[in-house]
Amino acid sequence: MQTRVFRAPKVPAVFLMFWVVKLLTTGIGETASDYLGTVSIPLAAVIGIGSFFTALYLQLKAQTYRPARYWVTVLGVALFGTMIADGPHVALGTPYWFDSIVYLVLLCALLTWWKRSEGTISVHSITTARRERFYWGVVLITFGLGTAVGDATAIDFGLGFTWSILLFAVLIVVPLGLWKLGLNVTVAFWSSYVLTRPLGASIADWLGKGTHDGGVGWGIGPVTLVGLLLFVVFVAYLTVTHSDVDHAAIHARDSTVREPDPVLDSRS
Repeated sequence: MQTRVFRAPKVPAVFLMFWVVKLLTTGIGETASDYLGTVSIPLAAVIGIGSFFTALYLQLKAQTYRPARYWVTVLGVALFGTMIADGPHVALGTPYWFDSIVYLVLLCALLTWWKRSEGTISVHSITTARRERFYWGVVLITFGLGTAVGDATAIDFGLGFTWSILLFAVLIVVPLGLWKLGLNVTVAFWSSYVLTRPLGASIADWLGKGTHDGGVGWGIGPVTLVGLLLFVVFVAYLTVTHSDVDHAAIHARDSTVREPDPVLDSRS
């Protein structure tokens, strides 16, 4: 199958700021979804679905990586992913642990399909339109899975927000330790990526929920607003400094390209 080829990966390099902004988007997605739900369920659906598909369309249509466009798309996925994770529980009454299993099966199936189709599921390989579509499909499912897992520990298993934060704070560094011991780096990355969602969402819920719900009572509206302000600051920093460009992947690709690419040349 023919597919567009990009000069560089359309995703950011994975370093400390990547994880900071990713955690921030998970918290914003959680509290923003809850806040919009208190205002109007139809409005929440319109904003959640509309922002997700609009941002994703613009991201997939683009030829290059841009921090603002990429992270706004992640934010749209965070908001929409929260809704699709809560939807089965609210509409069908299924427990969160059951939803977690369903999303885990879907994630494994999509990763397997991606691996068999492209030969790799590494984030450093997102240099074609087909791989990018796989990437965003996986990202969406990880948000649904992470949301369901976080709610399962806090609600179904009765751990509450505080213990859930401690649990996921420990679990998220486990893949790093296993990677140091020889675990495949791609497996370690996606494992940590999934865990950012329940960790970030548990922190946001703990800050925003009232004391009777196990939170500190700052309010989901103020927590969402502060999160959005920090998001703008961090993304602006990445836009100005270009510190999240995957230079290693660009260099590796350039060293293997020996002939001009007619698809790229025609678009340049």
